[in-house]
Amino acid sequence: MSNVLIVYGSTTGNTEGVANDIADLLKQGGKNVTVLNASEAKAQGLCAGRDCVLFGCSTWGYDAVELQDDFASLFEAFDAIGASGVKAAVFGCGDSGYPHFCGAVDAIAQKLEELGAQLMADSLKIDGDPAEAGDDIKAWAKNIMAAV
Repeated sequence: MSNVLIVYGSTTGNTEGVANDIADLLKQGGKNVTVLNASEAKAQGLCAGRDCVLFGCSTWGYDAVELQDDFASLFEAFDAIGASGVKAAVFGCGDSGYPHFCGAVDAIAQKLEELGAQLMADSLKIDGDPAEAGDDIKAWAKNIMAAV
């Protein structure tokens, strides 16, 4: 059974809801899934012992990309997560009305690649209310299941 960790940062609850939706879908597919709020995550060795790590973060900021506050603290210590060779993927919620739509997702994916992680799926970027993105979330989770 594959061991999957989902780490998310959420202020309004949207990204948390998506993390839990993804976890439920992966569990239904037979994966062992742990969901962790970024505020409770410790960077040191975060990816150790995982077959796959999924990172979810909302994006803030008009003039520049700002990661969700809890995730931003974790991101500052990302060099210590042990991502080299680990399968990973990124998801997040945003608003396409802002110039940096889901910019946090792109920043996390780029950093994971720099750290040697194996990105196994295109990032999932949800515009607006995630309740309206159920089909996209299911399709993305299906891709993750196939890659783990």
